[in-house]
Amino acid sequence: MSKRKAPQESLNEGITDFLVELANYEKNVNRAIHKYNAYRKAASTIAKYPNKIKSGEEAKKLDGVGAKIAEKIDEFLQTGKLRKLEKIRNDDTSSSINFLTRVTGIGPAAARKFFDEGVKTLEDLKKIEHKLNHHQQIGLKYFEEFEKRIPRAEMEQMETLILGELEKIDTDYIGTICGSYRRGAASSGDIDILLTHPNYTSQTEKQPKLLHAVVDHLESIGFVTDTLSKGDTKFMGVCQLQQSDEDEEEYLHRRIDIRLIPKDQYYCGVLYFTGSDIFNKNMRTHALEKGFTLNEYTIRPLGVTGVAGEPLLVDSERDIFEYIHYKYREPKDRSE
Repeated sequence: MSKRKAPQESLNEGITDFLVELANYEKNVNRAIHKYNAYRKAASTIAKYPNKIKSGEEAKKLDGVGAKIAEKIDEFLQTGKLRKLEKIRNDDTSSSINFLTRVTGIGPAAARKFFDEGVKTLEDLKKIEHKLNHHQQIGLKYFEEFEKRIPRAEMEQMETLILGELEKIDTDYIGTICGSYRRGAASSGDIDILLTHPNYTSQTEKQPKLLHAVVDHLESIGFVTDTLSKGDTKFMGVCQLQQSDEDEEEYLHRRIDIRLIPKDQYYCGVLYFTGSDIFNKNMRTHALEKGFTLNEYTIRPLGVTGVAGEPLLVDSERDIFEYIHYKYREPKDRSE
C-alpha cells in the first residue's frame, strides 16, 4: 500500500495535518505502531467532524481522542503550533529518517541505518546508489514521480485499460482496483489490483502462471515499466499510461501492486483491501460479537468453544455483510 495518505479536506485541517505528521514520526522514527494507530484514528475521526473544533475539551468527546491528544489540540489552537512537532522538525535524526522512508523500498530500519552512515538527503542517496537494492534504486529513480498523487481521472483510465487487457488474456479473470480509489477518493497514492480466476482456489495448487501471464502481457504493451518484486501471488512494480495524440503531457510513472487471490477467498480480500482500516476493524469487531471470525481470507463461524469452523461460502461482498447481520455499505461509505 502507498506511503502517502490521502489529504484530509476538513474544517479542522490544521489539526488533522499535525496528527498525521505525529503518526508518521511514531511509525518511522520510534517504530511505535500503537501510537501511530492512535494518532491516525484521531485524525480520521476529526477529519469527519462537521464543526470547527474550538477546544481540546470538545475534541475529547470524539471517538479516539484521549486526554493527551486533547492537550495537544489546545496547544495548537492557542499558539498555532506544537512544541513537540517543532522539536521533531528541528531534529536532524527525525526529519532525515522520516524523509528517507518516503523512498519506496526504504523502511524505518533501513532509513536509520542509512542515517547512521551519514545519508540524509536525496543527493546523499544518489551518491550511494550502488549500495541500494533493486527496489530502493527504483524508488530513488522515480522519487519525484511517486511523491505525486494520482488524480482520479488517471486512475479511471488505468482501470479501464487493465480490465480491458484482462479480458483479452482470458475472459474468466476477475480484477478489482481496491484501496481508497474504490472508496471514491479524488486521488490515490498508488494502484492496487486484486486478481482471481476460477481455476485457482484455496484447494488447488498455487498458480503463479495466472499472475505472471497478466504481468507479462501488461509489460508487452508497455504499461508495466519496471518490476520491484514478482512472487507466486504478488507483483510489485511500476506502470505508466502511454501518451496519446490528444495528451498534452506525458503521464508519470506510478506504483502498482497486483495480488492473485484464490477465488473462494476473493471477496474477503476485496473487502479487506478496499478498507478503510478503521471500517475493517469495526466490521471485524461486529463479526466477533455475532460469533464469526473475519479476516482478509475467510469468514468462519466460531463454535461455542471459540474454535473457528470451516470457511463459509462467499460469492460477493454482500454475502459477508449478510452473514454477520451488518447493514451493507457501498465502498464510498466505508471511510470510517
